[in-house]
Amino acid sequence: MRAAGAVPARTLVALALLTLLWGVNWPVMKLALRELPPLTFRALTMTGGAVLLFVWYRLRGIPLQLPRTALAQVLLLALPNILGWHALSIFGVQSLASGRAAIVGFTMPVWTVLMGVLFFGERMSPRLWLATLSTATALMLLMWHELGRLSGNPAGLAWMLAAALSWAIGTLLLKRIPAAVPTEVMTVWMIGATVPVMWALALLMEPPLGRWPSGAGWATLAYGALINYGVAQILWFSIARSLPPVASALSIMLIPIVGLLSAVPITQELPYPEDFLAAGMIALALAVTLMPGKSR
Repeated sequence: MRAAGAVPARTLVALALLTLLWGVNWPVMKLALRELPPLTFRALTMTGGAVLLFVWYRLRGIPLQLPRTALAQVLLLALPNILGWHALSIFGVQSLASGRAAIVGFTMPVWTVLMGVLFFGERMSPRLWLATLSTATALMLLMWHELGRLSGNPAGLAWMLAAALSWAIGTLLLKRIPAAVPTEVMTVWMIGATVPVMWALALLMEPPLGRWPSGAGWATLAYGALINYGVAQILWFSIARSLPPVASALSIMLIPIVGLLSAVPITQELPYPEDFLAAGMIALALAVTLMPGKSR
């Protein structure tokens, strides 16, 4: 008999798989950008993912109708959570090593809590001061290294930081705006609403593809559409409600580390010592921010 409050083994396996899939997605995106413009890649994969999610939930009998009264909420939440995060982060991945981009992107939970302190009167605890110091140390390590390299691109850090801040704003809005529809329905419609905007930006800002992608290029498109926007989202919704906060926090901490390590075989990007130090600093910041504790 399973102890009360214990997490089922299949849920832990699903969480481990999800962490792996989302972590590996970072070097996969970097590989894709060797052949595809960033917004075009996002538009293609997001379109495929939206179709997959719609078909999956329809086959399972989940109603996806969106009341007119919920449309404004969907558009408001889609702006920072989907359009802002996915458009800004893909430019960050284009400019930075993929593992480094993942480290900066997953500073989001720290910015979320800091914004709560600045704009919503939440308390600045000692744990949050430690998280802020750890995050600042990680960003300084990465910035120093980018500025110190002839081939460095500090603008890439700015793109990723803007993406993390956009995601943080979206997270705050999700927490503070009462949901008009179930989360699965909200996600499908947020992605669906973003698809035409992403296509419009890609067509306006990027040249048309001059040639078909290679086999590796098609594989990255398949991974982005079917895995990142499809299977991973379905996995997340299947386990999210049953996960304790500690398990979710550990997953978030491990995703950038998986991205950093998986880049070695996928894109041949070798991490620098500063990357591991920065990843450790971000893991510490996330631990003190997300883990339950009396000081929060």
